[in-house]
Order: sequence, then C-alpha cells, then structure tokens
Amino acid sequence: MKPRWRVLIIDDHAPSRASVGEAVTTQGGQVVGNGSHVEDAVHLVEVHRPDVAVIAVGLTDGDGVEAARRVMAARPCALVLFTSRTGPDVAARAVEAGVLGFLAKPLRPEELGPALDLAVSRFRDFEAVRKENRDLKRRLESRKLVDRAKAVLIQRMGLTEPEAHRRIQKTAMDTRRTMADVALSLLGEDLSPLRAAK
Repeated sequence: MKPRWRVLIIDDHAPSRASVGEAVTTQGGQVVGNGSHVEDAVHLVEVHRPDVAVIAVGLTDGDGVEAARRVMAARPCALVLFTSRTGPDVAARAVEAGVLGFLAKPLRPEELGPALDLAVSRFRDFEAVRKENRDLKRRLESRKLVDRAKAVLIQRMGLTEPEAHRRIQKTAMDTRRTMADVALSLLGEDLSPLRAAK
C-alpha cells in the first residue's frame, strides 16, 4: 500500500525527530530519511525525493530557513518548517524561501497530518503554475523565433508574411522538426531547406 506521504525529517534534536517520525508512521506516512544539518537537507532530498520535508528552524550547522532555500534551489519539494519560534520575521523569511507549511514545537501529533497535506497540495499547485509558466515562456520564445525568421525570408526572398509563414511551416512538416527549430536553422543562415519548401 502506498504511504500517505514520503517524509524527510531534518532536525538536530533527536527526540523531536523521533516524535515527528512516530506521528508520520501513525498517520500512514513513511519516513524516508533523517538528518540534522543544512547540507543533509539538500543531499537527502536529492537522494530520497520525498513528497515533503519537515525541517527544524535550528540545525546543527545553521538555519532551517537557509536549508529550505537551498532545497528549493536544488531540487524543489514541499517543505514544512518545524519551529518553536513563531515571530513574523521567521515566518516571512520562511515563506520567501519556499516553505509551504508550519508545525509548532513541541509537536502535537494531530496537527501533523493537516500541515503535511496542505504543504503537499500547495506544492502540486506551485509546480503546476511553474510548468504553465515554463510552457508559456517556451511558446513565446518559439513565436519570437518564427517571427524573426519570417522577417528574414520576407527581406531576402521577397515573400509576403503569409508566404514566409507557410514556407517555415512546410519545411517543419517535411523535415519533422518544430517551426522553432526551422527558424533557428534559418537564423543560423541555412536557407537551403526553405528554398526547397515551396
């Protein structure tokens, strides 16, 4: 049976790690790794690819918020900050670093499930938005390339804009490449496939 979550726990206090681990297991999750250092967070997220990482604010070699920032830069995943410090400065830094949920120390096991569920759900939404943004950016870049290539064809071959578009489109179909790839070839001065595509 698939676990509710695959969880990485980063905390320099062994009893805290144990209490989080016990709550995770009791609520249907699986602990995939433990650590106590900032560098552990980055390394273990890469190795285990958890659904969510619970990171304490205070770590042996530094700050859990910095660990969260490094994780999000290297291999993003859902992050929950485990802290006894609840000031607005910590919360603001944590959110800016990519933290999606908070758990208060000492842990109340009944709070763990909702916090992890919320963080995982927010991360999925975050990833969906990131993917949409990447796709949109790629489409815009492709369109710009094709427009630049059309301008070259219009100038060098005396074609109209619709003719230049059709020429690029036909070349793409004939060579089984994208229009952006054909445009890149054209902008690299290789006009031969386009001259052949009438």
